[in-house]
Amino acid sequence: MTGYGKAEVLLEAGKVTLEIRTLNSKNADISVKSQFLPKDKEIIVRKLLSDRLQRGTIDFFLNFEANETAAARPINKEAVLSYLSQVDGIAKEYAGTGSLSDQARAFLLGNILRLPDVVDAKKAEVITDENWPAVEKGLDEALDMLDAFRIREGVALYKDITSRVALIEQLYDEVEKLEGERIETVRAKLLKAIDELTQKPDQSRFEQELIFYLEKFDINEEKVRLRQHCKYFMETIDNEPNPGKKLGFIIQEMGREINTTGSKANHAGIQKLVVRMKDELEKIREQSMNVL
Repeated sequence: MTGYGKAEVLLEAGKVTLEIRTLNSKNADISVKSQFLPKDKEIIVRKLLSDRLQRGTIDFFLNFEANETAAARPINKEAVLSYLSQVDGIAKEYAGTGSLSDQARAFLLGNILRLPDVVDAKKAEVITDENWPAVEKGLDEALDMLDAFRIREGVALYKDITSRVALIEQLYDEVEKLEGERIETVRAKLLKAIDELTQKPDQSRFEQELIFYLEKFDINEEKVRLRQHCKYFMETIDNEPNPGKKLGFIIQEMGREINTTGSKANHAGIQKLVVRMKDELEKIREQSMNVL
């Protein structure tokens, strides 16, 4: 779900830049960061982001760069004249200098422009109903760019995940090759322990108990279920439009069968293969967080 999209829109007052950044998340956590976006438009933006991106940590930025015309803030002429008149009156009344000279007026004018209410600091409305279609089109372009980014990442992600699923199946093939050796090892240990006993057990009863004991270590069910889970994993990732959450559940089931195999292994070689399968499954789990 990691992605990045950007678009620029030229309006009469200046340039609007839209950016979208996404990271992994189970839900759609949308953050809109802009002082230029009206509240009614923010609702529209959030719905568009949710519909197109579905889930993830989504950060949306809208910045505005005014052109020279829009950047020039209007001067309150009446306020300037009022300040000049007051200063001129003070000079006449208290300084005894008469009216201010042109040079003094020019000096005062530079300082008066810094006084409150002289320059209109009111922020002009950037996004309006008239220019909103252009901004919305830019948002679609940014989302298209982000989707393209996700698709490129998804191709590599698909290749990585599916190769690891195939590797788990191959490792279980290796487990099967060691299964006969494992059973014989367990049987040999039991026979050796019986030989060391002072009293010999009933052979028929011993065979029954041996079969029962070996059944407890049988991993045939785990083998069948794990292969079925791997097959279901591939069918889901290949055929469903948004398989992310379902893949998470299948991974849990795969992990359960691998863990059970490890608990029944009783064989060093199989234990090593189980550790490798767990390692591959954990990597699959991490990568699946990027799948929608």
